[in-house]
Amino acid sequence: MFTTSVGVFIFGLLAAIAGGAVGAAIGGNYAFVLTGFCVLASWGVFAATGNTFGLDYLAFGPFMGPHIAFAGGVAGAIYARYRGRLDDGKDVNTPLAGIGRPDILLIGALFGVFGYLCQIGISNIPWFGKHTDSVALTVLISGLLARLAFGGLPGKGLFHGSLHNPELFHEDATTFPAKIKPGPNGRWLEWQEKPSQLLTIGSLFGIFAGGASLFLAANVGARLTKMGFDNNLAALNANSFCFGISAVIILFLITNRNMPVQHHVTNIAGLAAVQFFPLLMGKSIGTYTWTATSTWDSHTWGMAAVALLIAAIFGIFAAGLGEFCARLWYDRGTSHIDPPAAAIWLSNTVVVTLAALFA
Repeated sequence: MFTTSVGVFIFGLLAAIAGGAVGAAIGGNYAFVLTGFCVLASWGVFAATGNTFGLDYLAFGPFMGPHIAFAGGVAGAIYARYRGRLDDGKDVNTPLAGIGRPDILLIGALFGVFGYLCQIGISNIPWFGKHTDSVALTVLISGLLARLAFGGLPGKGLFHGSLHNPELFHEDATTFPAKIKPGPNGRWLEWQEKPSQLLTIGSLFGIFAGGASLFLAANVGARLTKMGFDNNLAALNANSFCFGISAVIILFLITNRNMPVQHHVTNIAGLAAVQFFPLLMGKSIGTYTWTATSTWDSHTWGMAAVALLIAAIFGIFAAGLGEFCARLWYDRGTSHIDPPAAAIWLSNTVVVTLAALFA
């Protein structure tokens, strides 16, 4: 969207400056909650009109795109710690405008620009740009950069941050998985770190998202086809709906409720459902014709049920990958490196690549 002309590129760049600053001002997690609301509102516009401007600009663009607004909040938090203005650099809940230091918001703006440019760059990489989630990968890269730049001892120099903080590894551990196991030195979500917990969250939220994504792909897709739009337009965006719901759930996590963090699960499970359902029907995502569910026969419903099982499998995969990334980068760290974003980009690449191979 933002590379069609120099003018629209500059427009998006200026909007990203503001988007990153706003994300820092209100706090990264609050910005992400607003991303969720933008996704849901944009889906209403999309279903009614077939226009994706809400998803492209509001939800996943300079307005509230996670790579801009949330990433700006993440960078602002660790910078505030580096400057001695915030105790915990992982604190992406605190609205940083309350600190009263404009330089913190300017760092958010700077990382908003970085997110804007990085996402565009990734999306234009041949093959890879179309086979990954460029927004999620940008969130990860931005978080890694912020840690490296500001994650060292407060005021003791830039680019002294550590990605793994090995000094906090479990001392008596002999294997790498044992060294990074959650414990007193850090953990992400205590109620969502054991294999049984990850299996439950991954599978059930996966089915939850897979079913919704199939219904949206089929029914909205059929309606938009009658309006003259591409038949698979809804399918290509279907996984974002439950992602939006999961983002809104973060609001309750902020209020000190032990809510499940599962936007990586719903995103990937929904994607898997709409990518593999056409394969089960003997087609591919590019050749399958989506029809309203009211017209489906027993065989089609049976294949949809199998697609839900596939969604559950990939939901478990995403949940496990998110916890691994938390143990790798987040648990012992001085800043927030987002485990779900790390899980989303890699899981997305796995899903769309496998679907392409089986097509």
